[in-house]
Amino acid sequence: METEELTTAARRLAEQLKPGDLDETLRGITAAAVEVLPDVHMASITVRHADGRLETSAPTDEVLYAVDAAQYELQEGPCYETATNVAHVTAPQLARDDRFPRYRRVALDAGIQAQAGIRLFDSARSNGALNLYSHRPGAFEDLGFLAALFAHQSAMALAFAREIENLRSAVATRQLIGQAVGIVMQRYQLNDESAFAFLSRLSQNSNVKLRDVAGAMVEDVRSRKS
Repeated sequence: METEELTTAARRLAEQLKPGDLDETLRGITAAAVEVLPDVHMASITVRHADGRLETSAPTDEVLYAVDAAQYELQEGPCYETATNVAHVTAPQLARDDRFPRYRRVALDAGIQAQAGIRLFDSARSNGALNLYSHRPGAFEDLGFLAALFAHQSAMALAFAREIENLRSAVATRQLIGQAVGIVMQRYQLNDESAFAFLSRLSQNSNVKLRDVAGAMVEDVRSRKS
């Protein structure tokens, strides 16, 4: 790809990957992959959770739910490899790729001739990989600089989205605990410090997270009112 083409592609990528919430960002990444990267006809993201479970997110085509699921079940294919073992996998000629003998037939039956996987993020709770699919044999032989740029830009967008999600979760948790403190204050005629201490002891004694204790108390009050 020429320098001018790279510059144009980079600009289009920056325009596509605008900050948003996590789901919106994942959808933006796969949509941008189809629009910006050469020979990409479909894309999805595989998220590997802390318990080892693999999940497909933001596919640009519904067929990818089944295609990705086949890779998870067979434990082979670029999608599976990138989510679990390596940072980058290309399979330009799936019809002749002996690395994935069982998955190969699934891909070809779905019209997929070439495939690539790019690791997007790693964290203590999960990691994620971008799956690229092409109907053209020979695609992805050299993803090169643009793929590296795409992964970098996507990782930045994801980091922002995950931080926003964490902040929202923290705010929601604080509000929930505040509601539970109010319930304890009213029920037992305690001040806010004593009510919070009561909830904390309840959490420790039951070995249940404070957020979950608060949530159960709030839900109990709601169910009594309904």
